Amino acid sequence: MKTMVMALFALSTLAACGGGATNYTTRGAYAPTQLYATGPLQRACLSQGRKAASSQRCGCIQAVADQQLSTAEQKRGVKAFKDPHKVQAWRQSDRASDNAFWATWKSFGQNASRVCS
Repeated sequence: MKTMVMALFALSTLAACGGGATNYTTRGAYAPTQLYATGPLQRACLSQGRKAASSQRCGCIQAVADQQLSTAEQKRGVKAFKDPHKVQAWRQSDRASDNAFWATWKSFGQNASRVCS
């Protein structure tokens, strides 16, 4: 009897520790959390009418931008959504500020692609 009481106590203690893992489905499979935010890049992404642009994908791109880009870089990035040729011009520019932005934008794009695909 004492062994059964101890086993039930141990089982109830373990069961009480099971909560809090919100990234797992009821079957135990890992379900990653998708990032989402609203902001200037999210709105620009949605407004361009591209096939792959969805509310979820554009919101994820904005969330990555919020983590990686300054407000000024995000505003400059809106121009890239509106006129993709600007990115090419920044990449080929001789100005140090354009080269710095290009490096930042490229890194952001790689991260957003990895996280939001």
